[in-house]
Amino acid sequence: MADIAKLKTLLASPHPVSGAWEVDDAAAAVQGNEVDMEKDVETVAGQDIFEAVVPADFFALDAENQALFLGIVGMGTIKVNGTNTKAALVAMFAGKTNTLTALAALQKRAVSLFQKEGVGRVRAGEITEARP
Repeated sequence: MADIAKLKTLLASPHPVSGAWEVDDAAAAVQGNEVDMEKDVETVAGQDIFEAVVPADFFALDAENQALFLGIVGMGTIKVNGTNTKAALVAMFAGKTNTLTALAALQKRAVSLFQKEGVGRVRAGEITEARP
């Protein structure tokens, strides 16, 4: 169920991409639910970081960096944009383009405008309810 108060506020402003919301409520719901934006991710599971690393890049690390990497992924939930974590991963995989690209991809996720703004998935009837 959508957060109607947030939805009202959002619909009162111009659509951030097109400049205007669709007049038809069903079309406006489709417009806002379309996954066409990115949102920063705060945390990821250690398993996700582990899976993002190219195995050959891990095995190319010295023993100290392998231990550090395993310590990071073993923390469980990791602040993917945390200063220390990010710096350590970038330093240990410097020059390893595929691994760094995969790790960078974990920092964002594709979302709709409604998701990005914390409204949730919206149905046409909720657009009708939120509009003045």
